[in-house]
Amino acid sequence: MTQIPDGPVVVGVDGSPAGGAAIDWAARFAAERNLPLRLIYVFPFPSLAASVAPESLPTESELRPGFERMVSEAADRARKAAGGELVVSGTVIEGVPAEALIDESQRAGLVVLGSRGYGGFRGLLVGSVSVQVAAHAASPVVVVPPRGDGGGAGPVVVGVDGSELSEAAVGFAFEAASFRNAELVAISTWQVPAGLDLVPMQIDVEQFGADQDRALAESLAGYQERYPDVRVRRQVSLGSAAQVLLDAAADAQLIVVGSRGRGGFKGLLLGSVSQSVLHNANCPVAIIKDRATEE
Repeated sequence: MTQIPDGPVVVGVDGSPAGGAAIDWAARFAAERNLPLRLIYVFPFPSLAASVAPESLPTESELRPGFERMVSEAADRARKAAGGELVVSGTVIEGVPAEALIDESQRAGLVVLGSRGYGGFRGLLVGSVSVQVAAHAASPVVVVPPRGDGGGAGPVVVGVDGSELSEAAVGFAFEAASFRNAELVAISTWQVPAGLDLVPMQIDVEQFGADQDRALAESLAGYQERYPDVRVRRQVSLGSAAQVLLDAAADAQLIVVGSRGRGGFKGLLLGSVSQSVLHNANCPVAIIKDRATEE
């Protein structure tokens, strides 16, 4: 049973290197699970027309054939990347890219997009569209960098903190590792609260770490029974959750995190850990949502 909601895998098409890597990643994901792939190109014609002299801009009907050709070429690329049977559809939508993809997420099982399209600031690893979609989409979102998943040889890394979204992330990560025959690295972190060193008490770091590892093992047990083929490595570390995840994912093919952790403020759509991972990871990042939780 798949760990994503019902619906197609939706991928944003924009012609950028990261967008191409996103098409490849989404096509393999959809083919592995026998899911349909839906390609979306969003053209912000009204906003573009408002920013330049109208007479200098081709009409929408003149531009549309080129956009449709881009989607058709993306479909060919997706079929090649899938390496097998894949049901692909594509469309051109006039609108605001982030808003259109967020709307598509209401009916999607997963939304996949490149980390940064054309027009972004040089040096910015993740563009504004990716951040907006990751924050507001109803479905899980995967953001793919230009390098893709590095050939898919590394582990799947998942952050575990005991929250409901963390549990959903663990399920997604186990399924991904099973399909890719990859090792799963499950990471739990802890930090000494600021100012605790001023309190006259001692912390048994080794015992605390052992307790954390036991709790981590218990949270994974059910999934290990469901996915006995997945090799699991547990890691409990003292330090910043985002930095520990990024360090562990140096050679990973995928990082999976919940959109908000246990300590996040209610109403905060992306927590500090998921934001930091999204902005700094060199591999695809899956941001796991829960429709009931996010509403």
